[in-house]
Amino acid sequence: MTTDVTGDQVAGTRRVLVLAHMGRAEARIAAEQTVQQLHDAGLRPVLTEDDRRALADATNGQAMPPVDLLPTDCALRELELVMVLGGDGSILRAAELIRDVDVPLLGVNLGHVGFLAESERSGLAETVEAVVDGRYTVENRMALDVVVWQDGKKVLHTWALNEASIEKGDREKMLEVVTEIDQRPISSFGCDGVILATPTGSTAYAFSAGGPVVWPEVEALLMVPLSAHALFSRPLVVAPSSTMAVEVLTRTDARGVLWCDGRRTVDLPPGSRIEVTRSPRPVTLARMHLTPFSERLVRKFELPTVGWRGPRTQSEDAPPPTSTLPIVQPTYGTQPVEGQRIPVGREIAHDPFDDADRHGEKSAGTDGGPS
Repeated sequence: MTTDVTGDQVAGTRRVLVLAHMGRAEARIAAEQTVQQLHDAGLRPVLTEDDRRALADATNGQAMPPVDLLPTDCALRELELVMVLGGDGSILRAAELIRDVDVPLLGVNLGHVGFLAESERSGLAETVEAVVDGRYTVENRMALDVVVWQDGKKVLHTWALNEASIEKGDREKMLEVVTEIDQRPISSFGCDGVILATPTGSTAYAFSAGGPVVWPEVEALLMVPLSAHALFSRPLVVAPSSTMAVEVLTRTDARGVLWCDGRRTVDLPPGSRIEVTRSPRPVTLARMHLTPFSERLVRKFELPTVGWRGPRTQSEDAPPPTSTLPIVQPTYGTQPVEGQRIPVGREIAHDPFDDADRHGEKSAGTDGGPS
């Protein structure tokens, strides 16, 4: 359980905010189930006013357990946890809501990949039980601090959990930029944009752009060009203490757009400068399972692992190794017997002329003329 416990929680009132994409029927059903289960276990479920109204409309006036409304009945700092029912987009929305307080997020995936989620829809009841029992830990995820400068003035100061993406604002025009690491220019090129990401964001937009997958435990920052017209346009992985910057060049009138986690945006006219550093405030995620990231990666992307043999060990509990493919030598001029493996490809019959050539002999009718 979290170590930041409020006075209300000590007194026995544990409040859990339930956030869901109420525009989807599946999310509304999951939210109703979660609220009921939390209430039955003695916890105080919390909803936003909009979600409470949407849930009431979906239940056709049926009686619902009592809930606290945010922010009318309780403040963000009074929450023990936020349960997010949805995909990664819903989790990013929740992270934006609780940005200024130390409250962990626990995601239940109702979307597609759901890399940020801790469990799936089928395990919702077990997830709520774990919350009730306090069987979860808190993990810090690096966030980005994003500053935009225009004409020497700071026009935006925001943050991002996954990425800050600089994209072209005109479909028909290429964006001209120059990239910079630690106040030193790296390269200038025309492109569709540049992604500045965290390890958490390496499996999001940056992954689609061909960036590397970075384990969440690795402290690093990523810079991934989007369709760059340049000889050198490789993704870069830099130190977490570095400052990454992108400047929109003035040699054309092409403008750009900055998106932070796809939620906060600002226009980037020529001459704009975007600086990205590690944020001093991380985002906290609740974890119930100690699943290695490698296993999560394989499961989420459905990666093939057939043929894996594992580490060499004498343990009786070790999984059996996979069988290796046999080495089959072709047997020319013989007929395969039943059950015998034959090589892939066409059988080559024995050629007596080939034996004669190897011994320097000539057979009758092989003097180059007709036989």
